[in-house]
Formats: sequence, C-alpha cells, structure tokens
Amino acid sequence: MELARLNEILRDSGIVGCGGAGFPSYAKLNKAADTVILNCAECEPLLKLHRLVMEKYAYEIMTALEEVADALEADNVIIAIKQSYTGAVDAVRANLSSFKRIKIGFLPEVYPAGDEVVTIYETTGRVVPPGSIPIAVGCVVYNVETVLNIYRAIHENKPVTEKYVTVCGEVNDPVTLKVPVGISFRELVDLAGGSKIPDPVYLSGGPMMGKLARPDDVVVKTSSDIILLQPDSFVANALQHHVKLQFARAKAVCCDCRLCSDLCPRHLLGHPISPADFMSYGVSLKVDNMKPFLDTLYCCGCGICELYACNQGLTPRTLISEYKKELRKNGVAMAGPAEVRPVSAQRSHRLISKERLTARLGLAKYDGPAPLDESPVRFGRLKLMLSQHIGVPCTAAVSVGDKVTKDQLIASTPKTSLGVNLHSPADGTVEEITDKFIVLRT
Repeated sequence: MELARLNEILRDSGIVGCGGAGFPSYAKLNKAADTVILNCAECEPLLKLHRLVMEKYAYEIMTALEEVADALEADNVIIAIKQSYTGAVDAVRANLSSFKRIKIGFLPEVYPAGDEVVTIYETTGRVVPPGSIPIAVGCVVYNVETVLNIYRAIHENKPVTEKYVTVCGEVNDPVTLKVPVGISFRELVDLAGGSKIPDPVYLSGGPMMGKLARPDDVVVKTSSDIILLQPDSFVANALQHHVKLQFARAKAVCCDCRLCSDLCPRHLLGHPISPADFMSYGVSLKVDNMKPFLDTLYCCGCGICELYACNQGLTPRTLISEYKKELRKNGVAMAGPAEVRPVSAQRSHRLISKERLTARLGLAKYDGPAPLDESPVRFGRLKLMLSQHIGVPCTAAVSVGDKVTKDQLIASTPKTSLGVNLHSPADGTVEEITDKFIVLRT
C-alpha cells in the first residue's frame, strides 16, 4: 500500500492512539522511519487489554504492522512485549514464520516500560532527544489496539466505533470488554457485575497517570480501563491533592534527598528533567537559576516521583504539572530538542519493578484476571465527545432528529488540520448536539 493511501485510510477511519493523549495515527506516518515498534507493554499496574487483544488477534495485528512498514519502507518491525505475557508471546511466536521482518523485543518487568521513550531505548538502544518525538531516531510507535484498528480499517473498511476497556478494582467480576464509544462508565461497571462497595471512587486510566472520573463520564477512543477504588485508598487520596497545601508541605518538609530525580525514568535516560532541582528551587522561591523551572516542560508525568519515590508523601509531579500549565498559559514553550546527557550508569539498578509498584500502591489484591469478553452489550444512549484526540475537535456532520446507521460519518475535521473523523457506533437517532458532544438514542 502506498503511504498516501494509508494516510487517507487512517484519517478517514478515525484512528488515534488508543491510550494516552490520542495522537492521530496518520500523523505519525513518516518515511524517515526505519523501525516500526508495536508497544505491548501494559505500562501501568492492573491494565490487561493489550496482552489479551494481542493473544487473540496476533495474526491480524502482525499483518497490519507489515503493511505499515511496507508503506514507510521501514526495514525493522519490533513487537515490544514482556515475557510474562505468555499467551500473547506464544501467539506472536506461532505467527513469526509468516512475517520475516518482525522480531520480538522483550521489555523488562518495570514501570514505565510502556513510555514510548523507554520502549524505544529498551528495544533499539536509541535515546529520543528531550523535547523531540520518536521519528527523530527513526522510529514509529503504535500500541496493540491502534494497530488492530488499522487492520480493520484496511481489510474490513471499518472505522473506529468500539473500544476495549478493562474494568477492575472494587467490582464483582473484573473483565475486559469490547464496548461502543460513548457508553457510560456506570454501564461498564454494571457489565462487570457491579460495585462491591457503596460510593466507590472512579479512576479512568491507570493508577499512576489516570484521572478521577464520574459514573456518567463516557468511553472515548483513548479509554483503557476503569478502576473502582475505596474512597480512603492510597491512590484515591493521591489524586485529590490541594495544590496550595502541597506547595506549603513541600516548603516545610522537603529534605532534598533527591530520590525523586534518582528514580525519574526520563532523568535516567539523560533528559534534563530533575524533580529534585525543581523542588529545591521551587520551595525556596529561588530565581537565580530558571533552568529547573523551564526543564519541567520535559516531564512525562509518569508519577514515580510522588507515588513511589518520595518518602515524605510530597507531590513533585503535581506541582510540576501546575507549573507547566502556567508556563504554557503565559506562552512559554519547550525550546525544542535539548542536548542529551549520557544514560545514567545507575539506570539498571534504579528501574522500578511493576510488581513492587503495584504492592506499594495497595493494588495487589486487584491484580487478577480480567478476561476478554467481546459479547455484544446493550445500551440505549451514547454520548459521543467531539474532542477525542490531539488536534482540532470534530464538527458535527448531522442534525438533531437525523437517523444514522452504524459506522456512518457523523462528525469530521478539516483535511488541512490535525484531526480525524468520528463515526456512529450504532443505528439510532441524533437526540442532541452541542459544541462538545453528540447524543445518539438507539
């Protein structure tokens, strides 16, 4: 397939990264790449869906990987995966003979192995320059579900209207579901047997980088898991910081131990971010050196500094995030790729075991099976957000009262802008349209 045609298919089919920020997948396609990497790391504790999807659809995913590599004229294809994902690894190995270009790259059982900068280093030895993106070192990285969506778009002419989501934590029947985009989190919990406890805290995304959510929030193209937690749990409390209070606490008790920088995965790879320097300068209000403040823009927000490293319960990530927000609000942007320091000689000794992290977060009791269930689900109403990706939000292409059919285009972005299309997950009637969402009654 020619690159221009693949680009068009991905854009028109609404394909974005199925985790994280939702970068439009077509925009990653670049013939400067010599390596295509499939990220099957399950970066955060409790996430299950990528290994389960890989186990079931290995051939389809590997087919799409080859097609992407062909379009890019890339020589190497690496499936980055952990050895403990035995079912997925076995499925890949069973199909390797059909794909001469594809190799397995085993990742360590650490967090955040799924961070694309870490994934690239572990599988190729290349370090993405600070402030740059994977193509700077000749790599394109997609996750498992994104590549399955590419296969379905190419071979089945199917746009993205469904999402795999793991539902776990304080639910009766942890499960990984295939559900329509736009279904509510409450309905997902019901499909997982309901909550074990009254008034649980809803977490959307992993426990390290996820956000507090509400039962009426809905699945979008980047949803990966819904975790129900006890209101007084460590993770639930950690997500409800009061910034001014945390700043005051840091001023009072930060002992400048530097463990937050010693364990920072980007710092260990030579990137300039140093939570310890930021805390030291920030809490003392010193302004003789602005570098620790400007270097906050290189933080990836993994959360190790505050959820694992700090022995005093301080919140470097939260304070750094607030500072980054203010920098951007005032027009201060990342200067661009910065000089890379050598990878730390101590890095291999400072990697954080995912098993240990899960235990430290108090989540080990939830780390059990969440089997894949692709049975059709019942729903009566879908709320389809018009902004589900980085770039320009979609604009509705339908009107209130219109009858729509499954897979029909219902919203789009201009071809000249960064963005993708939105399609209907079901037959139904358009009930409401705002500048934020479309409500579909089925």
